[in-house]
Amino acid sequence: MSWDTGNQKPLDREDINKQILDIDGYLEDNKAKYYLYKFLKENVTFTTELLTGVELFPFQHMAVKAMMENDYFLGIWSRGMSKSFSTGIFALLDAMINQGVHIGIISKSFRQSKMIFRKIEDISLDKKAELFRQCIGKVSKSNDEWSMQIGKSRITALPLGDGEKLRGFRFQRIIVDELLLMPEKVLNEVIMPFLAVVENPQERQKISDAEDAMIAAGKMTEEERTEWPSNKMIGLSSASYKFEYLYKMYQAYENMIFNPGAKNQGRRCIMQFSYDCAPKALYDENLISQARGTMSQSQIDREFNAQFTDDSAGYFKISKMAECTIEDGESPAVEVAGEAGAEYILAFDPSWSESEASDDFAMQVIKLMPEEKKGVVVHSYALPGTNLKKHMTYFKYIIDHFNIIMVVGDYNGGVQFMNSCNESDLFKKDKLEIGMFDAGLDNPHDYVKDLKEARRGYNVSNKTICYLRKPTSVWIRNGNEMLQTAFDRKRLYFAATAMDDNYSMQRAKKIPIKDLKFSKYEDEKNAGAKMIEFIEHQKDMIDLTKAECALIQVSSSNGGTQSFDLPSNLKRQKGVDRPRKDSYSALVLGNWGMNIYYDMMDVPEESNQGFTPMFI
Repeated sequence: MSWDTGNQKPLDREDINKQILDIDGYLEDNKAKYYLYKFLKENVTFTTELLTGVELFPFQHMAVKAMMENDYFLGIWSRGMSKSFSTGIFALLDAMINQGVHIGIISKSFRQSKMIFRKIEDISLDKKAELFRQCIGKVSKSNDEWSMQIGKSRITALPLGDGEKLRGFRFQRIIVDELLLMPEKVLNEVIMPFLAVVENPQERQKISDAEDAMIAAGKMTEEERTEWPSNKMIGLSSASYKFEYLYKMYQAYENMIFNPGAKNQGRRCIMQFSYDCAPKALYDENLISQARGTMSQSQIDREFNAQFTDDSAGYFKISKMAECTIEDGESPAVEVAGEAGAEYILAFDPSWSESEASDDFAMQVIKLMPEEKKGVVVHSYALPGTNLKKHMTYFKYIIDHFNIIMVVGDYNGGVQFMNSCNESDLFKKDKLEIGMFDAGLDNPHDYVKDLKEARRGYNVSNKTICYLRKPTSVWIRNGNEMLQTAFDRKRLYFAATAMDDNYSMQRAKKIPIKDLKFSKYEDEKNAGAKMIEFIEHQKDMIDLTKAECALIQVSSSNGGTQSFDLPSNLKRQKGVDRPRKDSYSALVLGNWGMNIYYDMMDVPEESNQGFTPMFI
């Protein structure tokens, strides 16, 4: 571990501990309170243990102290380094010591924001946290806002999606967890403006005017001006790829620390913690051993070594997929119900096992852009270890709430799944039956003829829209090459995070949210809160799809057959958290289906080929 102080102006700090040691005799109550306050503010480890019973590790002390003393804190920490816990400690200490502050907690998802909030609650419930518990006032939890009153201070956790709601708050502290996943647009247009609004502008102006007069009269100097406390932004994340926005921010912070330039730009601090900076008591070596077996070296460098890395080394470049991702806040965004008049393709890769260590049952919903013959992935599903009825319920929800004009599935397991759906009470109750059509579509020489055959069998009016693809070695190669081309030529996009109007529209959709199981981490019973999680979950699923694609490597057998799969070390892994590729497989099917659909629609519908009587 190393430390570089940079070239920023040193903090004007008092040695309060020495001052107290030098005091002789009795202190009046007011002076004793003053020195106690200064002592507690300076000695955060002692204060934390006194108020909460929590003993901080040295690196946690450094981090909390740095958060308190700097205007902009950037923590690039290894997975498992107690980011949420350490930030929770900062938030509760800051709220108690600096009475009147409003601390906002924002993350990629409301679930993550609530995690820090829950850490603070959990700390307060310990029997050693009696002093802290006495300071907590009202705690409120609505569908889209959690709030805790601590004296005159307040801590508020919010979902990211509702930009208008965010703009309605005024925070003196912003905590951004999972900064890597925070949209650059939100950071620049919503969060940074928070930091520009000061708490007491009239008082500051009066004092500034008085100081101007004193400087003009030669009674004080510019260096003696009052330094007002600044608003703060605390950003925490694991490392990212170098082409992503987080690395640009990291470089900007470095430049401002070592080359401060203009005055009053705020103090900055970067803390970059690899897993081996953590005390052995905190880190489980088994976690590292497991990571080495289940992650690529690039992932380990980012997730555990806190190192920024270059592009992915797989068949599908993560940089190409980033270029095909709609900018957050723009359209199309993720959808939980389809847009009126739009058309969608549904692709699925089934899994029958109910073991949590099984493959995912994966689905992808692609929104068509027929004028450009392109598509956008707007909805994704991937869940292992769930019974067939839950998968069918989700499948029917998609059929009911998106205008699905074609279904593409893996033939291996797809026939059984489609038959199970059509024969189920769930489908029969609504008199719904998805018909299947067939055509070769393998031989390039017969492609036009096969398209005509497919067009004759396809019938959207009676729901004969399902094509089950047999995974031959030739098709697997073609399907992967087609997906790679889609990224290279920007024919397939990934939807943006739902924000502002898009977010509000999706929240207002009427879907059977209580009946849907979409994540193994679900814990919300309230329909409104579950809907927020569902919308945020969609972006997580799209990110998962891109991550799975980035892991895929191509290899060739002695016979020249190409294989597209996870790296061998990842394939060998077992267990609940093993790497999977099912969302990628469904995406290959969906992209292939989109191209087939466009080609099929370009083939003219054939008239009746039988005998037609003619009058002579």
